[in-house]
Amino acid sequence: MTITHINPAALHSNPAFSNGILVSGGGNLLFVGGQNGTDASGAITGDVAEQSAQATRNVLQVVSEAGGTVESIVKLTIYLVTGSDLQAAYTAAIEVWGSHPTTLSMLQVAGLGRPEALIELDAVAVIG
Repeated sequence: MTITHINPAALHSNPAFSNGILVSGGGNLLFVGGQNGTDASGAITGDVAEQSAQATRNVLQVVSEAGGTVESIVKLTIYLVTGSDLQAAYTAAIEVWGSHPTTLSMLQVAGLGRPEALIELDAVAVIG
């Protein structure tokens, strides 16, 4: 399997994400459901930075359990509650995530399924 980052010269380039990713040569798709900053007991605590770091760890744990790594993730969607500090969330997530670019969508939302949740991540990964 080959994962190729597609960043046309005619589009703005950002080192934090790719404009597209082409997956060729097989592999299994893993869809990671929405992950909040929930710990193993189900509790959500802390500010948006703490929740962002935990949600990122949760996504990576699901991918790892399926046999992948951060490099396997080809799409990440971030849902951030309006008014939350995007820069704090990003900085905390990058400390866990590293510098691996992926395709990215970021949405501001009025709220999430759990009222104490300030951020939710979902992802698509190619495993194998």
